[in-house]
This record gives sequence, structure tokens and C-alpha cells, in this order.
Amino acid sequence: MTAPAGDLRLVGRLLDASNGTFLAEDSDGTRWIYKPVAGETPLWDFPEETLGRREVAAYALSEALGLGVVPPTVWCEGPLGEGSAQLFIDAGPTDAIDLVPPEDVTHEWLPILSAVTDDDRPVILAHRDDARLRSVALFDVLANNADRKASHLLAAGNRILGVDHGLTLHAEPKLRTILWGWAGDPLTDGELSLVGLVADLADPLAPGLTDGEWQALGSRARAVLASGVFPLPGGGRPAIPWPPL
Repeated sequence: MTAPAGDLRLVGRLLDASNGTFLAEDSDGTRWIYKPVAGETPLWDFPEETLGRREVAAYALSEALGLGVVPPTVWCEGPLGEGSAQLFIDAGPTDAIDLVPPEDVTHEWLPILSAVTDDDRPVILAHRDDARLRSVALFDVLANNADRKASHLLAAGNRILGVDHGLTLHAEPKLRTILWGWAGDPLTDGELSLVGLVADLADPLAPGLTDGEWQALGSRARAVLASGVFPLPGGGRPAIPWPPL
């Protein structure tokens, strides 16, 4: 399924979303997460009225890489005007990311940071050394994802899918993620081959973003190929989104 069947009708609203986000249903009864341009909250560091376009472009990038880590996402004319529509995934956040007591951090967990809870218990923010998460981490590096929280990763059967990609594909470095567990690790030959697919990108993968933003995608890919490793957190900007979970 690549697009809604017929017109969308609103059936609910996600009240905890920072932008206008609605649950909608098409004429076949399939549900979609609909984000109209009219509901976007202006941000100081992203061009206005582009967040939905970035959602669509992120899906296009995932498909171009063959990763399948983003649910089908399209541009549509909805009941509140133009916007993005992403296939609704009836799933909760993955349990592969958690706040773990220090004594429970085994080799299966990759620690990200240490913290103390409100009741003074030490915990470690960590994610599992999971190939599915690693694919998302590679995608986020290329997409320049500025908002990879744990709640944006869904456990869909045996798959882990990423959602909420409105803050991606900016021309300036903005990577903020909780998936830093592989920082500095060498990329596999297969991962390097995937990165090479977009290193010499000639045409935009989706409409609505600037040529400079697509050129920046190619530049990021070439930088990753040259280094051969997952990047380390950069200085001068937060490396982890808030809240991380």
C-alpha cells in the first residue's frame, strides 16, 4: 500500500504531538497519521511549512536504501489541506531502549549516558546491540535526524520502525539521537554499499526540499564513506534529543 484510497476523514487527534497530528481513515478503512501543513508549528532552525515534506522524503530515503525502516509516507490533500500521510502502525515503542540499573548492563546493552532518577537511583540510558536498531542508526546518520527519541521507534512484529521524521534532511549538521552505541564502530561492507547508493545522488528522491538539502545528503554519505565508521557526537550542539525517551 503506497497511498490512501479515496478521501481521508479524521477519526482522532494525537494531543501530545507538538504539531497538528491526526488519525485519519481512507475509504478502504485503512488508517493513516495525517500531518497537515496548516498544523505545523514554526521552528527557528527549520524552514517553515517543510516538516511534512521531510516526512515524505525520509520514507523515500529509507526505500532508496532498501532499509524499510519508515512506514509508507506520502503527500496528500487531506481534510485540513495538504500534508503528509503515514500508514498507521498499531504498535508501541520498542523495549530495545531503556533506563537500565548499572548492575544490569550486560554485553547486550550499549550504554549512552548515566543519570540519576528523581528518587536518587542511578540508571544508564542504553540500547541493545540489535541489528535492527543499527539499521535505523545508519539511516539517521544519512537523514541527519535531529529528533531520534526512543518513543519514535516502534516494535512492529519482528521489525523496528522509525516515525516522526519532520526534523530530518537539513543541510546543516543536526544529528541528535539516542542511538550512539555504535559511534566510532567500523561500517560493514554491506553498510558501506548502502551509503554508496546516495553518495552520488543526482536527483531529489522526493519533492519539496531544496537542491542544497539533497546535495547535503550526498555530502554526508561521502563523508561517511571516507571515514568508514559511524560518526561520533559533534561538538557545539546537543547530541541527544530531550526528552530522550
